[in-house]
Amino acid sequence: MSNESSVTDWDIAAEIRRGVTRLARRMRLQRPAEGLTGNELGVLSHLRTHGPSSPGDIAVAEHQQPQSLTRVLAGLEAAGLILRSTNAKDRRGSILDLTEPGRTALVEDMAHRDAWLFAALAERSEVEIELLRLAAVLMNQLADSSLSTVSVV
Repeated sequence: MSNESSVTDWDIAAEIRRGVTRLARRMRLQRPAEGLTGNELGVLSHLRTHGPSSPGDIAVAEHQQPQSLTRVLAGLEAAGLILRSTNAKDRRGSILDLTEPGRTALVEDMAHRDAWLFAALAERSEVEIELLRLAAVLMNQLADSSLSTVSVV
């Protein structure tokens, strides 16, 4: 997309937004009723991907305020899904790590959505599946964008 967006660029952005929103909603419906919340999944996924992290690092990665995660982190810790230890570099802070039960809970929760998506992908051609795989890579890159909120002109 160019800096001077045309109507077509806006239409493409809107179509991508609609598709991502609908798929995200559908994927949320595939979570087990007793499953993890979105915030819990975000924390556990972060720890699985990035390893032991401070609460502040997790909040930044999840685009949240640290205070917003306080209750989530306490609940995960009480459930034995994460382990909190003192930060060796800054004794005032803590480091969170994923426990084996936390890893298991994350894998089980993801398996429900993966099973639905696997079945839905069976209805697609090999070319469509490869396009979706490439789109997933690009969407992850977009999600990691450091671009702040932009106002609509």
